[in-house]
Amino acid sequence: MACFITFEGIEGCGKTTQMKILAKRLETLGTGVTTTREPGGCTIADKIRGILLDAENSALVPLAELLLYAAARAQHVAEVVTPALAAGRVVLCDRFTDATLAYQGYGRELDRKTIDRLNELATAGIRPDLTVLLDCPIEVGLERAMTRINSTDGAREERFELEAREFHRRVRDGYLQLAAREPKRFVVINGAAGVEETAAAIETAVLARLSGRG
Repeated sequence: MACFITFEGIEGCGKTTQMKILAKRLETLGTGVTTTREPGGCTIADKIRGILLDAENSALVPLAELLLYAAARAQHVAEVVTPALAAGRVVLCDRFTDATLAYQGYGRELDRKTIDRLNELATAGIRPDLTVLLDCPIEVGLERAMTRINSTDGAREERFELEAREFHRRVRDGYLQLAAREPKRFVVINGAAGVEETAAAIETAVLARLSGRG
């Protein structure tokens, strides 16, 4: 049965690692899984990702940033998410519309009604069935994120990691407000815990939802 599950959280919260763990677990249970990410997920959206996350593009103004995210999402939804759901697969996505509300709405303090409208247009009304929010202190997340970036070859996707701490505090607070607003869709997991402990908590929540008990 098709199900759209998104993973959200601040930089370094562990969502990418946890999404991969969950995908492997679901596959062992015989579930058809598609994993993807935003910004990106397909060739055109990945090119936009390169612009958005490159620290050399620090002059990118918030409105242009928002519009680029919407453009990447429209392509990604049409090319990846919609077809996978239509095929009855479970889609796991590393960031989606909540990230735009948290980062550009709360973080950049752009108008949230404008963001809602752009999200609606870009997604053609598709919304997550379940959102896993990995929450952790910003100090923990940023330290993890920079360690990862410094140990990775290739492009340094660090434009957001280099933002001021207050920006990251607003983003985290935004995520928690979004989760409080939609408790039936969100499950908040302690992202500061160990990898195995976090994975177990996520698996319990997701399997409950997929079985209709969550």
